Amino acid sequence: MKIWPVYEILKAAALQWPDHAAVYDEHGSMSFQELFTEAEELRKQLIGIGIKEGMGIGVMAANGRNFIMGIFAAVGTGAAVMPMSPQLKKAEIDDILQDAKLHAIIDDRTASQPLDTVDTVIPMKNGSFRLGFTGVNESVAFAPFVDQPAFIRFTSGTTGKSKGVIVSHRSVLDRIEAANKGLELGPGDTVIWVLPMAYHFMVSIILYVKFGAAIAVARDFLAKNIIEITNQHKGTLLYASPVQIRLLANDTGTAQMPSLKKVISTSAAIALDVCKAFKQRFKLDVSQAYGIIEIGLPILNYTKSTEHPEAVGYAQPGYTVDILDENNNPLPNGEIGNLGIKGPGMFDAYLLPPTPSKDVLQNGYFLTADFASKTEDGLIKVEGRSKSVINISGLKVFPEEVEAVLEMIPEIKQARISSSPHPLLGQIIEAEVVLTDGAKIDVEDVLTWCKKRLSAFKAPQRLKIVESLPMTGTGKLQRH
Repeated sequence: MKIWPVYEILKAAALQWPDHAAVYDEHGSMSFQELFTEAEELRKQLIGIGIKEGMGIGVMAANGRNFIMGIFAAVGTGAAVMPMSPQLKKAEIDDILQDAKLHAIIDDRTASQPLDTVDTVIPMKNGSFRLGFTGVNESVAFAPFVDQPAFIRFTSGTTGKSKGVIVSHRSVLDRIEAANKGLELGPGDTVIWVLPMAYHFMVSIILYVKFGAAIAVARDFLAKNIIEITNQHKGTLLYASPVQIRLLANDTGTAQMPSLKKVISTSAAIALDVCKAFKQRFKLDVSQAYGIIEIGLPILNYTKSTEHPEAVGYAQPGYTVDILDENNNPLPNGEIGNLGIKGPGMFDAYLLPPTPSKDVLQNGYFLTADFASKTEDGLIKVEGRSKSVINISGLKVFPEEVEAVLEMIPEIKQARISSSPHPLLGQIIEAEVVLTDGAKIDVEDVLTWCKKRLSAFKAPQRLKIVESLPMTGTGKLQRH
């Protein structure tokens, strides 16, 4: 029988810490042995249904034990797995299937049915999974150009203009080993989990299982509930987006979180005043982390979070992080240039067109599309994010994807998506549209149209009708 290394992580954790709590969620506490036993049963059922090596399978579920078991069980069949958010709408799922050619999807019934047909229902101790086959023939292998593909993630969370990133079993192991040299998590830790698991699994949830840390899943990210779950389960690490940290910093109560040792902000840049307010409220520094789908967690700011909370930190052990010029050569310290990274756990390939990572790298570096600077002692600060990507509550939105949905409406000739500041979410999506000659639209109807076809965080909150949109000299849409 073939060995699937990512699945072996869960099996090993059950042997090493059988009675240790692995997950705290709405259903209570679950040990590593219980997590493995139920995942193993689900894995066997998936194999019996026909899921196997060479296939691609989506796993869609709410944050909690079933999502974790679903991912491990699916990857344990030998199939490549796509973690999928329950926020995805039918049109987004259809786009994913068009590009990824998944063979099946399982979901925990907490959101809309992802496929038109359900071939079987698999009961779990809490809830159930329904499984549907997509119609892609099993003879069509998923990513045959990658050895033991474990996961695929699209860089924006769906398709559109984004890229399908394929990570093999070996690369997953390499990146979590590298990441924990900085995180230093172990069986004495409990991670307070508030982020969407679908977007943070490969170098987060799997890492916690590998090193025996418990995962306490918050039912939402209201400050009161995060404080409560942290104190209830003696959380030692809060891994969150700037939105959750801002909510906590603005909390008007007096309750502290004395068990917390570290607070990490990820997914987007965090404002300096938020870091200061959080420290004033909880007497804890906020450390930024720089994560990226193609590599994992190569940069972390533990050691200088007090003096420089605005910096993303230092290169983790094993990684080389440089600021590059236009020829992809390192710039002197202090200069601003392109952020380039080398190191373990690199992605194996892009899906479409099939492109191995070696053909993507420049001088051995993966180019992040961010502009950054580095001090003499190696502290890295991101000076500007990619111009087109918008961060909403720590989730990335590609304007081209939203514009394409708007331009499906016959009355809309052209659309441009941008963002504006929001006191809670950080940013919200705004749309400008040019109408076809003589056409009229109802703004609320258009916004509703988008909400039905896009995840909530991508759908425009405001829409403005304009006479024209600025274009560049080469005929491309000029962005803000």
